[in-house]
Amino acid sequence: MVTGYSWGMFTVENLRDWVGIDVLDPDSKKIGVLEAVYVDTISDEPSFLTIDVGGLIGKHHLVFVPAIDVTVTPKSVRVRYSKDLVRDAPQIAVDGELPAVDEPKVFAHYHLDYGVGPERRLARR
Repeated sequence: MVTGYSWGMFTVENLRDWVGIDVLDPDSKKIGVLEAVYVDTISDEPSFLTIDVGGLIGKHHLVFVPAIDVTVTPKSVRVRYSKDLVRDAPQIAVDGELPAVDEPKVFAHYHLDYGVGPERRLARR
């Protein structure tokens, strides 16, 4: 289970309000724009964020980053992972869906325990 997130002065109920704001790394480098929040299916707590990042020739894709120690301000979301690490994370198309078989890869990229249960661990909020 992913724990340790800090939602600043905002409550979890306002997650939808944050979609579309910039996501920054610890050095204030812009990674991309918050696209969605995924919750842990066991705890229903925020677990991962998807970030819309631009690619070559205007192609966009979504990358996953854990919602651990996230700080939210009115203008940005700051994650604890570097821009390079996040940009190398498993990705999906902007209109795509994360296949269940790829969920463990997302957790493994950040050295997080996925567990062994047969159920999906991530649900888009």
